[in-house]
Amino acid sequence: MALSETVARLRRTVADLHRELTRYELVIWTAGNVSARVPGEDLMVIKPSGVSYDDLGPESMVVTDLHGELVEGDLAPSSDTAAHAYVYRHMPEVGGVVHTHSPYATAWAAKGEPIPCVLTMIADEFGGEIPVGPFALIGDDSIGRGIVETLRTSRSPAVLMRNHGPFTVGRDARSAVKAAVMVEDVARTVHFAHQLGTPPSSIEASAVDRLYERYQNVYGQ
Repeated sequence: MALSETVARLRRTVADLHRELTRYELVIWTAGNVSARVPGEDLMVIKPSGVSYDDLGPESMVVTDLHGELVEGDLAPSSDTAAHAYVYRHMPEVGGVVHTHSPYATAWAAKGEPIPCVLTMIADEFGGEIPVGPFALIGDDSIGRGIVETLRTSRSPAVLMRNHGPFTVGRDARSAVKAAVMVEDVARTVHFAHQLGTPPSSIEASAVDRLYERYQNVYGQ
C-alpha cells in the first residue's frame, strides 16, 4: 500500500476512534486525544488541538514526525503531541496512544494511587496493578518520558499520570482505545468496592499470571 493510502486510512481510523471516547464518556469538550503510528515510517496521525469532537473528521487529523513537527495538515497538532511522539520513539512495539480525562481513572491519578489488581478483568487486560506515573507539565516530552519509564517495568497498557489522567498504549490505536475504556471501567468498580468498607483483596500473583496469559493468548477468536 502506498504511503498516501496508508495515511488516508489512518486518518479515517483515528477520526472514528475519537467517537469512541465520547461514546464511552471518557472526555469532555475538546480534551483527550488518539494517535496512531504510521507503519514503517517515522510519522504519526493525531488529533488537532482544541477542535470540537463534533467537527473531527479524517480531513482534520494531522500528520507529524516522531518529534512532533507538523508534516501534513492545516491545523495545529494536539498539545500532547510531544508526549505521544516520545512514546513512539522509545517503545517501537506501540502503534497507538490514547489520553483521556475519564473521571474515575483521573480520580485515582489525582490521589496518586495505583489501581490494585483486585478483579480478574484487571489481571486479564493489565497484567497486575495499573501504575501511577510521575507528575509532568504539558507542552514538551516530559509526560512521554514518564509514560515510558513507568510502563517499562509493567505489563499494563495504561498509566495514571499523577495529577493529570490516564494514558494508554496498544499495538494499534484501537487497542489503545480499548485499554482506555477498560481502565475507566475498572477504576469505577474498584472505587465502588472501596466504598463498601474493607478494601478489596488483591489477586495472588500466580493467578494474575495465569489470567493474563489466557486472556492475551487464548481468549477470543
